Amino acid sequence: MTTPDLSRGLSVGTVEPEAEITFRSDVDVELVKAAASDADVLWAARVSTKGESSLEEIEADPQRSKGLINYLMRDRHGTPFEHSSMTFYVSAPIFVFREFMRHRTFSYNEESGRYRKLTPVFYVPGPDRKLVQEGKPGKYVFLDGTAEQHKLVTEATRESYRQSYRAYLEMLEAGVAREVARTVLPVGLYSSMYATCNARALMNFLSLRVKREDSTFPSFPQREIEMVAEKMEALWAELMPLTHAAFEANGRVCP
Repeated sequence: MTTPDLSRGLSVGTVEPEAEITFRSDVDVELVKAAASDADVLWAARVSTKGESSLEEIEADPQRSKGLINYLMRDRHGTPFEHSSMTFYVSAPIFVFREFMRHRTFSYNEESGRYRKLTPVFYVPGPDRKLVQEGKPGKYVFLDGTAEQHKLVTEATRESYRQSYRAYLEMLEAGVAREVARTVLPVGLYSSMYATCNARALMNFLSLRVKREDSTFPSFPQREIEMVAEKMEALWAELMPLTHAAFEANGRVCP
């Protein structure tokens, strides 16, 4: 088990000394602990035909049975992929978490603005963030935006964050409860959480939150949650490389 560096989100970005505010355009994802391997898929699947002797697969070489993993993925026999567990530490803007928590097959614990003073770390879209949305619902196209639009977004968000955090501090200093004072803070504020899932739940998440041209079913996620999903996928691929390869080979469809 590794312990996440809870200070990382405070050290990246541009610090505004006069307001003690940090602006960021990235996200953090760390694998805190995991009990997940390709072998987990094999013994879970083979209990249907081998019964108690399927326990021998716990120590088996998954490479010898990668065809079974691909078969399970291709024909969407999903339950063998549920016998694993991964816990991620995620630091991202609150609006990302509100989308993330629609995935109810995960378990979550998030930091609380009722019980701690919230740290002034805020999200500002980076220069590579596409800003202009065109098209109808379901067929949106995002364009880069002009230099003037990027300047406006940067200046407007930063000023809004400064004002809202100033109001938050004023209420705290006046003795107002944290759970009341936090109402002025925007969804661009960074929060942190632990998210725990099995491989099947993660594949469902990735199928919806990562845009890939080779996906069987196209998805159009907001870029910020896609940034989180990409980092989670990279960590998962190291734990379960055969399962990840089968996921990609079969159109990135959750079994």
